[in-house]
Amino acid sequence: MLTAKEVAYEVTKALDSKKGQDIKLLKIDKVSSLADYFLICTGTSNTHVKTLCDFAEYTLEQLGEPLLGREGHRGNSWELLDYGSIVVHVFTEEARQFYSLERLWADAEQVDISTIVTEEN
Repeated sequence: MLTAKEVAYEVTKALDSKKGQDIKLLKIDKVSSLADYFLICTGTSNTHVKTLCDFAEYTLEQLGEPLLGREGHRGNSWELLDYGSIVVHVFTEEARQFYSLERLWADAEQVDISTIVTEEN
């Protein structure tokens, strides 16, 4: 069984490998009981958002992590994958700016993922 941090790192790498942009990992366990981590990522189009989510779901399925819920919004401008300890948010650029989760969760600790993603945007 993987720790929440290990799960977060694996799904971060998965999104990065599929060219997810501006990936941010927030440790929210001290500011919310919703999850331990929020992973936020931008896709270049609605199709890319869906591809990123499908691959994240596949990756975590291979690791034995059960998906608790998957929600889509307005034709894939924002998708959410809930794994209990981590919630993955994948947005189009426009939707990400509109919802501004980083601002809403400004009290959360931003995890340094520079060692696990290939390029910082």
